[in-house]
Amino acid sequence: MVEMERLIEVRCLDGQSTKVSISPNCSIADLKASLKESFIAAKKSPNFHLFFKGSKLRLESRIDSVSIDNGEFLVLVPFAKKTQVVSPRNDHPEEINTQSAATEQGMMHEASHSAWKEIMNDLSSISEILPDDSIKTSFGALNNAGSSKNEGLKSESSGKDSFKRRKKDTVMNSTLWDIFSSKSKNVFDRETCGKVLQLVESVNCLSDSQSGKCLLFEGSVKITVKMEKCSCQFWLKKVLKTFTLLNIMYAFCQMAQKCMTLSVLEEELKHASIFGLDDLCISDVENLSRLCPKVVVILGKEERMFAKSTFAIIISDSLTFLVDKPKLAVRPRAGRKPAVVSTSTIVNAVERRELLFKTDLWMTIKIYMEKTQSDTGIPLCCSLQDLLTYADSHVDILKNSEVNLVKNRALASRCCEQTRLGPIEMIDHLRKGIGMRGQMVHVEKIDAKLPAYADFPDVLSENSKAALQSLGFSRLYSHQSEAIHASVTGKNVVVATSTSSGKSLCYNLPVVEHLSQNTSSCALYIFPTKALAQDQLRALLEMTRTLSVSFNIGIYDGDTSQEHRIWIRDNARLLITNPDMLHMSILPYHRQFQRILINLRFVVIDETHMYKGAFGCHTALILRRLRRICSHVHGSDPSFIFCTATSANPREHAMGLANLRTLELVQNDGSPSGPKYFVLWNPPLTVMKGSKNHNKSNHGSPHGEALTTRSSPILEISYLFAEMVQHGLRCITFCKTRKLSELVLCYTREILQVTAPALAGTICAYRGGYNPQDRRKIESDLFGGKLRGVAATNALELGIDVGHIDATLHLGFPGSIASLWQQAGRSGRRGRSSLAIYVAFEGPLDQYFMRFPNKLFQHPVEHVLVDADNEKVLEQHIACAALELPLCLEHDEYHFGSHLNNAIMNLKNKGSLVISPENLWSYIGPEEKPSRAFSIRMIESEKYKVVEKLSNEILEEIEDSRAFFQVYEGAVYMHQGKTYMVEALDLSLKVAFCLKADLKYFTKTRDYTDIHVIGGNLAYPQVKTTEPEQMATTAQANTCTVTTKWFGFYRIWRASNQIFDSVELNLPSFSYESQAVWIRVPPSIRKAVDIQKLSFRAGQHAASHALLNVVPLYLMCNASDLRSECANPHETRKIPERILLYDQHPGGIGIAKKVQLLFRELLTASLELVTACSCSTNAGCPSCIQTLSCSEYNEVLDKKAAIIILKGVLQAETESLASNPTKS
Repeated sequence: MVEMERLIEVRCLDGQSTKVSISPNCSIADLKASLKESFIAAKKSPNFHLFFKGSKLRLESRIDSVSIDNGEFLVLVPFAKKTQVVSPRNDHPEEINTQSAATEQGMMHEASHSAWKEIMNDLSSISEILPDDSIKTSFGALNNAGSSKNEGLKSESSGKDSFKRRKKDTVMNSTLWDIFSSKSKNVFDRETCGKVLQLVESVNCLSDSQSGKCLLFEGSVKITVKMEKCSCQFWLKKVLKTFTLLNIMYAFCQMAQKCMTLSVLEEELKHASIFGLDDLCISDVENLSRLCPKVVVILGKEERMFAKSTFAIIISDSLTFLVDKPKLAVRPRAGRKPAVVSTSTIVNAVERRELLFKTDLWMTIKIYMEKTQSDTGIPLCCSLQDLLTYADSHVDILKNSEVNLVKNRALASRCCEQTRLGPIEMIDHLRKGIGMRGQMVHVEKIDAKLPAYADFPDVLSENSKAALQSLGFSRLYSHQSEAIHASVTGKNVVVATSTSSGKSLCYNLPVVEHLSQNTSSCALYIFPTKALAQDQLRALLEMTRTLSVSFNIGIYDGDTSQEHRIWIRDNARLLITNPDMLHMSILPYHRQFQRILINLRFVVIDETHMYKGAFGCHTALILRRLRRICSHVHGSDPSFIFCTATSANPREHAMGLANLRTLELVQNDGSPSGPKYFVLWNPPLTVMKGSKNHNKSNHGSPHGEALTTRSSPILEISYLFAEMVQHGLRCITFCKTRKLSELVLCYTREILQVTAPALAGTICAYRGGYNPQDRRKIESDLFGGKLRGVAATNALELGIDVGHIDATLHLGFPGSIASLWQQAGRSGRRGRSSLAIYVAFEGPLDQYFMRFPNKLFQHPVEHVLVDADNEKVLEQHIACAALELPLCLEHDEYHFGSHLNNAIMNLKNKGSLVISPENLWSYIGPEEKPSRAFSIRMIESEKYKVVEKLSNEILEEIEDSRAFFQVYEGAVYMHQGKTYMVEALDLSLKVAFCLKADLKYFTKTRDYTDIHVIGGNLAYPQVKTTEPEQMATTAQANTCTVTTKWFGFYRIWRASNQIFDSVELNLPSFSYESQAVWIRVPPSIRKAVDIQKLSFRAGQHAASHALLNVVPLYLMCNASDLRSECANPHETRKIPERILLYDQHPGGIGIAKKVQLLFRELLTASLELVTACSCSTNAGCPSCIQTLSCSEYNEVLDKKAAIIILKGVLQAETESLASNPTKS
């Protein structure tokens, strides 16, 4: 029987690898012969040994005698005959089998020790310096093993062979081999001197070898004038040449296994003029050390911490300083000849030192440019002395690397004290501690504000005043007194003051006043969330406990039992609910609530700013239905009290929400506020050794950008969170997603386990998905002081009372200026000083605010918009209203506006409405209850349960649309900072089974979202319509399918944020139908972009963003209503050549059709917006091509390409309309 062949992996010292399939019966000699035929490294160096675990393999040994397990490999080590150090009589390794076994064993033992040391040094150095991707140097390209370790091990030899061939064929690499293969002992030998001169003269620019472009020219972010392609100044070229010469000198020292000393080097530099370097001296070398202290290390001159790298140039001040001999020189054992360092090792070391020097030098220059670059955008207009001064003052930043980041940060943050600190003290503490790398880029002080008091309004009864006094009030803030007076006297009121300004008293007191005076009167409280309802219930019970009148307060929401619902309908005078219950359970059954609705005196709507976009549109029509039923059926006309966070248009928004004709605005805030210190915190720049970081991308960035990256903002905010907890500042850390809140909690607990173990249990997460009991407990523990901090989503952005908060942390921009201030307003109640820290992601938007803090702090708060005339939503609610009470055009147009007739006709044509002889329209549609046919805020009924397998406990329920982002086989699921491994996912039962596991990594899905335009993706048909006003554009509005597909996931180390594994997934996709508006980008425009050597993908993304940014100027909608097609930075699939916006709401709410009618105007406005914007970066800014809601964090944007695309599309529109005059 023929035995199965074995697949054996063979690696070289420089990282090349191949796999050879060979029979177990074959010998090592057969394997070598096969390698010489198939592996280019073996072809180029036919004299080589094969080593396994430090032992050289005998040629006659059979393959099956070598126990090679999965993941293990052989190492190919070339040798030169003239430098052979063992058995000089046996120059040909093929003749080894003629030696005696004893002699061979002795030789193997002697040679393998030296060779294996060398192998391990080189392999560890490859891992240390370039763990993954290659970065070419001017001497040649380093190994490119793929995006992950596993992928690199699996790759076949063909790609690497060609890569190696390109490296070997470069002139520079060949010159190095010639230099170090010669008999020369230093750079001044006649045989070597000319080649060294050739290398030194070839170094004229700090360039990227992949593109050949100057890093300074390409890396400048503000180039506005035409310049030469090399921007390197004379002194910079001299620095590069000096290092090149020093690098080669040091290599000769390594070959001779000698240390480089200052005295010898100083003497040699006197003759450097033969290499074109006049007046070169030791101070020039010292400058190299100041610029790149990790690469050029001068011992004894000064105390300077450095990384002990195999490839650092170490210069001692005397021959006696021998502690740090070069690691490449293996110390020979007594009585044995020293092993000769191979040429390949020396060449590799030279190349890697050159790589590290260029990397560190470019990072130094890049940081300097970022901090000091002028508005002219001309790169590096400075002297060598300027850069040296800057490098000396920022040496900490330049020393750090991604590999040592976590360790260094852990040491820096090892503050184990628990002294109580105030906000100002904390800022100073952070600046000297974990912020010592300059992360604190700006501190904005918001001055304290003194209170403005007023007496109790005269309209209040003595009972109400007594109730206030029992609660500790002797007077009111001025805005409270103003709002209470207006409400008690029957006016509609909106209170728009800051967070924690006592707004709840503005509605509670008028309601209590009236209900205590009239025992039949009722009030309706509407909150957007259940948590707010529970919170307000506690406040009301506290306020009314001393009053003799019974208020019978009841919460009517989805958690209310049927028995309690009956009691509420029969007895409650103060009903607390939410818009969903009003829509589905109260208005359709309004006659069951007749007692409450007849006596309804007040309608209170808190957190009014939450009612925007589609949710606001639905709520506005629900309130119109409520007012209609109260007026037509129950004869009541309640007053409205709105409370909202600060917005640009509080009065207009509230009036539009409830269709009110009059409304009094109260916005002169009388509440006090302590000083608030708002810190902008930018994670420090570090060297990026590889590209495993899953959330980094270089699309659209200058060459060389990959050399530096910012440390993880998740890690940064976790250290900050730990500091707050340790030093007694009660804190909320706001995160944008559920998973981020869990990661922050997990990281922070790990830090506290080291610095303050007793406090690790005093923090938790607060987010959606938890059951009501868990949420109530967290709220109670935070309010009661058991918890010192929470990592929360925006669920805590609203006014839930969680007690006094000293500090808020913000992980990335939350999506709007209003949200940021709302979150920051949670700290500093009762006039106490407070702290807010905004930690930036690396995306353009966050970095824009880090560079220009005034753009953040001087930016006006956004408008809150609601469109109650949306045709599709109006039709849905008109059907509901017709069921509640037949419609009359004459009377109901007051409530539903001028579009009522169109909506009725559309419903009639669909068979949902019928008219009676009395001209009343009644509902006869297919649904028994039309209110149950649609959700007012896209709440999904289908959910996945996450079950702990051993206890059978349900940890969470996750909506269908987001389930596969969190649970799948192999996923790391996080709950309250604990990690679980998802073992199985039952798709039919919609259950994920997991087990608790202590895992040091997390997982992240690999996914994409496609927009499939139905009927519009193939031939780009022209618009077909009969309405003249719709003919002035070729843009189309079509039904579309939005599909998210999950095709794999990454495993990522928590400590370093590095991907170490990639796994495929086979999960069902998630789709929903919506509406899209889009326009074709002609192929000629793409060619125009390509000619300019710009990224069409980035330009298309940027143009879509610009269009999205101008839509709210023409239509009443919010950022949450529309989305553009966003370019995924990790994806290269071809996307349709179009500018497209789509409705985020399943089924759509009619916005796409409205955008189509205005598309030409919107394109013109978009072009004006982008061209008029003064920002100088090609990634744009929030005023032009960045959007606050981009799903890809505003990566892959190109402002110049966007301008070309927008101009081209507008020109194509003009030409199309000119050729079809009837369309215009």
